[in-house]
Amino acid sequence: MRIAVTGGAGQLVNSMTERGPLAGHDVIAVGPPVLDLALPVDEAVHAVLEAARADVIVNAAAHTAVDKAESEPDLAFAINAVGAGAVARAAARIGVPLVHISTDYVFSGDKAEPYVESDSTGPTGVYGASKLAGEEAVLASGADVAILRTAWVYSPFGANFVKTMLRLAESRDEVGVVGDQYGNPTSALDLADAVIAVAQHLAEGSDARHRGIFHATGDGDATWAGLAETVFAASAANGGPSARVKHITTADYPTPARRPSNSRLDCTALFERHGVRLPDWRISVAAVTARLLHEKKIAA
Repeated sequence: MRIAVTGGAGQLVNSMTERGPLAGHDVIAVGPPVLDLALPVDEAVHAVLEAARADVIVNAAAHTAVDKAESEPDLAFAINAVGAGAVARAAARIGVPLVHISTDYVFSGDKAEPYVESDSTGPTGVYGASKLAGEEAVLASGADVAILRTAWVYSPFGANFVKTMLRLAESRDEVGVVGDQYGNPTSALDLADAVIAVAQHLAEGSDARHRGIFHATGDGDATWAGLAETVFAASAANGGPSARVKHITTADYPTPARRPSNSRLDCTALFERHGVRLPDWRISVAAVTARLLHEKKIAA
């Protein structure tokens, strides 16, 4: 199977180009300047993706800077909504299935339990609103599509929470981390495996159960503070930097964009309809932390 994945040098793109060949698939990364969804033009997007000659397209391109999105909404909506729609329409015209990556931020975060796919959406900021608009554009495109919502992504690539914690621990004895927001830490490597499995199901058949919206996160939940403690424990076990974690509240760490207090996603449908379950997040955090230390990639 040949997979074209949009998104430049993002965490998921890098993870897919690493994991795809291990599963016997060709993965072609298509990003700027060849495909720049900040300037989405249907004909240009179609031409680039048609030239990729893929069996499946994965749209991992996104404006993911949550706080910056508040001050640059036009760019966020161009990439996350208009661009997503252009990719989906291209997939429909070419006649290949699409896996589109979305986010927990489409929800308000006010629910007490993990969110299921059918729960009402209610984004509270520009990033979430732009990603929800992207979902709507993708679903309206006529593409043969599965949308995967994920959350709290980290990896050996790019800037992410795990890397930030390890870097801070090099110079601090104590780090203040928010302890009243809950979510599902997700390794981009594990997510890549899930995306590839879903893509293969789409490419191999027309089962309606394989289409639609799914949640795809690491198994189990945590707070940011709990995630930091797990990172430091794994780092210490590998001879790396460690620090004490001071649990702080959301109010203690104000940000331009409101963070959901509950980002937990219920991934039952992904398992029941695709047979895919991501590993326990603690196992994956330990593996990524050890790899970062071994490869000396703490710096973003």
